[in-house]
Amino acid sequence: MLYGFSHDQSLANALQLTEEIWGKYEISEHWTQGEFHHDVVISIPDQCLIISTNCNGGVKDVLLLNEKPNQEQLWHWRCPDNPEFQGAPINVVEYIKTEAWHDPCGVLAPDARSELKPEFRKRQKGGGWEMK
Repeated sequence: MLYGFSHDQSLANALQLTEEIWGKYEISEHWTQGEFHHDVVISIPDQCLIISTNCNGGVKDVLLLNEKPNQEQLWHWRCPDNPEFQGAPINVVEYIKTEAWHDPCGVLAPDARSELKPEFRKRQKGGGWEMK
């Protein structure tokens, strides 16, 4: 089902494809982790789709799940060695990475790249930077 999602696709195009495949959908959450990672959580009939993008809206990966996880569960699945993320395991039905994918755990490192000056940022739970 996820074969149509690609690295050169924008979030807008991914949402259009979502509508073509599943029909009705609803964006239920938008989570950020660090400055450069976004998760758009989409409710589709009987399932949940998570489209991960970079800061420019380019699709990095797509997950199809039977149940909507919370943000911490999702990041625990992605970075199981990070002790700050906890949660019940998630059941991934299908998962694709695009050519734009990079290890999301990298945005959590203490020396992770930031475009914010140190005096204007704070560390998020689990890692990554956000504005103070």
